[in-house]
Amino acid sequence: MRKTKPKKRVILPDPVFNDVKVTKFVNHLMYDGKKNTSYEIFYSALETVKAKLPNDEKSALEIWKAALDNITPQVEVKSRRIGGATFQVPTEIRPDRKESISMKNVILYARKRGGKSMADKLAAEIVDAYNNQGGSYKRKEDMHRMAEANRAFAHFRF
Repeated sequence: MRKTKPKKRVILPDPVFNDVKVTKFVNHLMYDGKKNTSYEIFYSALETVKAKLPNDEKSALEIWKAALDNITPQVEVKSRRIGGATFQVPTEIRPDRKESISMKNVILYARKRGGKSMADKLAAEIVDAYNNQGGSYKRKEDMHRMAEANRAFAHFRF
C-alpha cells in the first residue's frame, strides 16, 4: 500500500457510565451530528430496559453489554474471485469489526421496528438480543449459517 494507515482516533468515555463502548454505540446511533439527542435516546432506552427486566440482578449497562455479546458474529463470508469463479470464503472477524457490526445491527433492526419512539424501539431490540431473539440475533445466526455452508472454501482464505 502506498499510503500510511490513518491513526486511530481517541474516543472519550461517555459522561454517565464513563465507558468508551457506550460512546462508540452513541456515535453509530447519531444522525447529523446530534450527539446529545443520541445520548438521550440511549440512556432512556437503558432505563426502559431496566423497567422491562426488573427481576434481573444485572444493571441496565450489563444487560446491554450481554445483549451485544449475544449478537456479535464470529465469522463472516467474503467474496473471493478465483479463476473466473466467485467463492464465498468464510473468514474470522477482527475484534474491532465484531464490535462495530454488532452495534450497527442492533441499531439497524431497532430502526426497522414498528412503534413508538426510537428509545422504545432500541430498548425492545436490546431486550430481544439479551434473550437470544429478534432481528439482530437472527442476522448473526444467518452469518454463521452462511459461513458453515461455505466451509469447503475455507482453504481460499487470504
